[in-house]
Amino acid sequence: MKPNQPAKRVDIVSIKLVKEGGVRYKGRTIHRPDDGYTLMKEFLEGIDREHFLVVSLDTKNQPVSVNVCHIGSLNASIVHPREVLKVAILSNAAAAMIGYNHPSGNTESSRVNLEVTKRLREACELMDIHLREHLIINDETYRAL
Repeated sequence: MKPNQPAKRVDIVSIKLVKEGGVRYKGRTIHRPDDGYTLMKEFLEGIDREHFLVVSLDTKNQPVSVNVCHIGSLNASIVHPREVLKVAILSNAAAAMIGYNHPSGNTESSRVNLEVTKRLREACELMDIHLREHLIINDETYRAL
């Protein structure tokens, strides 16, 4: 410490997950990509920009939260594992399912999509959160990565 230098102020913080609402999911559990598609489609239908969702699951594969992790532009979305895992950790998730829409309706995966999936799987593994599925969704169907 330099002489006559004032002490650095350090903030005391708390972290909490804020519930903004809720939806009813009749399927109760998510075991297959179809189950995740049914839940996520409700949030992604008719949206004109890419929305990246994180569905946090408990130990019985029941959804406990849905979070819009990122909203992209018309044709791009930048997703970082830290943002995906943040909501899963705060939701006390044992597993997570992720999905997003391509506003064009195209569910084909790109090299970037596959790289993001790989990075997310690695990050989830380190945090002991099972990444169940990664879905690309449109109004009619989906593709699992």
